[in-house]
Amino acid sequence: MRPYWLEQALAAESCTPCEPLAGDDRADVCIVGGGYTGLWTAIMLKQQNPELEVLLIEADICGAGASGRNGGCALSWSAKYFTLERLFGVEEAVRLVKESERSIHAIGAFCEEYAVDADYRLDGTLYTATNRAQCGSTDAVIAALERNGINSFTQRPVADVQRMAGSSKHLEGWFSPAAASVQPGKLVRGLRRVALQLGVRIHENTAMTGLVEGKPAGIKTPNGTVRADRVVLAMNAWMARAFPQFERSVAIVSSDMLITEPRPDLLNEIGLTSGVTVLDSRIFVHYYHNTPDGRIMLGKGGNTFAYGGRMLPVFDQPSPYAGLLQHSLSEFFPAFAKVKVEATWNGPSDRSVTGLPFFGQMSASGNVFYGFGYSGSGVGPCHMGGQILASMVMGLDNAWTRSPLVNGPLGFFPPEPIRYLGSLMVRNAIRRKERAEDHGHRPRHLDVRLAKFAAAAGKADKG
Repeated sequence: MRPYWLEQALAAESCTPCEPLAGDDRADVCIVGGGYTGLWTAIMLKQQNPELEVLLIEADICGAGASGRNGGCALSWSAKYFTLERLFGVEEAVRLVKESERSIHAIGAFCEEYAVDADYRLDGTLYTATNRAQCGSTDAVIAALERNGINSFTQRPVADVQRMAGSSKHLEGWFSPAAASVQPGKLVRGLRRVALQLGVRIHENTAMTGLVEGKPAGIKTPNGTVRADRVVLAMNAWMARAFPQFERSVAIVSSDMLITEPRPDLLNEIGLTSGVTVLDSRIFVHYYHNTPDGRIMLGKGGNTFAYGGRMLPVFDQPSPYAGLLQHSLSEFFPAFAKVKVEATWNGPSDRSVTGLPFFGQMSASGNVFYGFGYSGSGVGPCHMGGQILASMVMGLDNAWTRSPLVNGPLGFFPPEPIRYLGSLMVRNAIRRKERAEDHGHRPRHLDVRLAKFAAAAGKADKG
């Protein structure tokens, strides 16, 4: 089963899959992974150096991983400012917030330039509170953005927030115009088309079965080998299984989504008529937006945890949390309580300790580069990931290659089974804490303390 977005995108295109690799091949750069990170890197390399021989292999079809099944919320890093400042200092934190907002606009400009119909709508985002305990939780980070002259958020009157968000469940809200919504499957398939157009050679249904370090490096696949001067590993959540040194650098956890049948009449009735993305202030956040054809997509993070970073069969099935999602849908939108749910799905998200991706070089020969750990917020930041990896591959000396983002993982989870058992304990404490807050009760002290272990999972830093 393909997730809804990817199925819709595939139905709208007429191209055939790229042939699997057969035999031995040679390239200047071999990219492993045909999602946003791999495709942006390939495109940026060809844009900067059209003569470069770039070959990309993908184990399934381009977009089959997180890129074709995420929530379609293209967000900046502005609300993660405290994390950025703590890790990288004020100057780099300010630069990264600006760059992350620039990437949102750049994705739209790219779609326009190359006629990629990805339902890109630059309609901004609302960070909201849905219970009294969440009210004021975003104030401190927005004050810090304001102090540094990089704040794009304004607090809106509650009536405005409820109207824009289409729901009276929101008790406060901050709006930023520097965010967009996209149909993620159409975006990744559009990137694939442009990459091919620019001369990137793509082999789908070609898994990497081994990496032989050296100059050139060798990428083994089931039916052939690629020898390449430089290699980019853009495998996201799959990195943790392929390379033992990264097993503890991410925790694999699902984000689960549903999408309704089209009801533009009801959207007009409730006022959710723009492409604004809406996120509440939970740690495992609710997020939603409408679609141009009149549906609501609603998702929630932090549900299924994978032991040892394994890719579970459930990640390719309808969401086991469909009931929970449906309950959230009817709580936010009573008018949609009886509306048919067209599809549910989920997928693996690679959560890093910091909630930010990391990049680096991992070969003694100095020619194997990687980047992953987007932590459930990759639509916008993968565009930055492409710039980082393309800069590293080209050996450039620029703000990206000098950034501490390229220093590899900035923290590790405990080994198994502690990571898995701890994840479940923290997840359940968060659920109890947020349930208590929803009912206006004071959560247990232990649940509050345990929930702090997952602070990096939230979309916005709390003061």
